[in-house]
Amino acid sequence: MPTSKEEIRRKYDLTDEEFDVVEALALRPTCEHCNKALPPDSLEARICSFECTFCATCVDMVIGNVCPNCGGGFVPRPIRPARNWKNGNYLSVIPARKVPKHKPVDPSVHVLFSAEIRKIAPQNR
Repeated sequence: MPTSKEEIRRKYDLTDEEFDVVEALALRPTCEHCNKALPPDSLEARICSFECTFCATCVDMVIGNVCPNCGGGFVPRPIRPARNWKNGNYLSVIPARKVPKHKPVDPSVHVLFSAEIRKIAPQNR
């Protein structure tokens, strides 16, 4: 499996520009738990370092800032510019993903999974 940017570019015959699009955040359209709409300009979207996407309410009230997929913490998702400020890096050229990833969290399972993790600050996990 290729691990460096150069290996990935060679394997898939990508230009630097094509790789940048692949590398861009997907901006998933909904909360994985409650399926709430999270458009690209949403201030409610939260992501972990693997880009698991949840709404702020679910992060705070359901999963307690512990990603059910990796155990990491969450931060506000950046908003991709809606217009071309520089180099074609904007929403119309690199659009948000349209297919939702809806995987509701089982609260009883998550409580067990996250019990020890939530005692550790996200930056120390």
